[in-house]
Amino acid sequence: MRKLLAPLALLLASVPAHAQTPAGAVEGDAILQDFSFTSGEKLPELRMHYTTLGTPQRDAKGEITNAVMILHGTGGTGKQFFQPQFSNELFGPGQPLDAQKYYIILPDNIGHGASSKPSDGLRMKFPQYDYDDMVSAQYRMLTEKLGVKKLKLMLGTSMGCMHAFVWGTTRPGFTEKFAPFACLPVEIAGQNRMWRTLSIDAIKADPLWQDGNYTTPPAAGLRTAASLSLIAGANPYALQAQYPTREAAEKYKDEAFARTYGRNDANDIIYQLDASRTYNPWPHLEKIDVPVLWINSADDFINPPAYGITGQAAARMPTTRFILIPASPETKGHSTHTWAKFWKDDLAKLMAE
Repeated sequence: MRKLLAPLALLLASVPAHAQTPAGAVEGDAILQDFSFTSGEKLPELRMHYTTLGTPQRDAKGEITNAVMILHGTGGTGKQFFQPQFSNELFGPGQPLDAQKYYIILPDNIGHGASSKPSDGLRMKFPQYDYDDMVSAQYRMLTEKLGVKKLKLMLGTSMGCMHAFVWGTTRPGFTEKFAPFACLPVEIAGQNRMWRTLSIDAIKADPLWQDGNYTTPPAAGLRTAASLSLIAGANPYALQAQYPTREAAEKYKDEAFARTYGRNDANDIIYQLDASRTYNPWPHLEKIDVPVLWINSADDFINPPAYGITGQAAARMPTTRFILIPASPETKGHSTHTWAKFWKDDLAKLMAE
């Protein structure tokens, strides 16, 4: 039976084994000197790892004119976008983000992948970064290391979607078009904040955690966090259609859990989930005056459509086109954002504007 629920890129999931880095991809590190965090903390060096596809094109002044940045979700990395359901739909010849036409930048954000993170050694002494810090690091990576002063497009999924709203409200003029997928431009509160803090609390309550100085991973806390992640990212319609019996549901649950459990460091998870604590672009949405393709899915547990937030927000952003993908057994819950077949035609229209 073909499984319709993808492994979560949302939390606890590293890049799946089938996400092979394509030929021609280039990896690098931007070492950002004297990085200051909004908390007042500092690091003498902050590493931002990135992968790029394509070649920069320059105008008569030498400025790069074809840069696109794609931002991953909580617990993911830039390489997650090499999964076939994303890359095979977008990066090929004639596709919306043709790598022969665009210079595509895929960063690992602070606390993720090969970028600086608590598990590098500082553990819970690592600076308490938030989304503003993550966006600042992206900006410095682009401008100081890659020489990019303007983006043709910023596409972000989940956490990356929220980063796009931060960019749009704090750095107007840098990005020509935005494509934020699977988020809301409001403070992280209600159910969204609760499941995040439940995961954090579970890890911290595990006696093995030892204030972050563990020698053995806090398995009980990680298990709870992985379980919450599984529910948060699920599509109930697909689960009911594909696993209609108790036996089938429990078998799949065990398989899905095994794919996500224990792949990320416990302290890294705490930081990743808590980084959204200061996010709130809501008061500043009118500053976004460039074309925006904002897409959510109706089966998203984390961003349910019935809140009424999307309608209010879109009314304040006249250059924004909001699309709600209807729930079906084929959609992927919160992870619909990574399955380009659901929205690539709309992205193509945005790029053609």
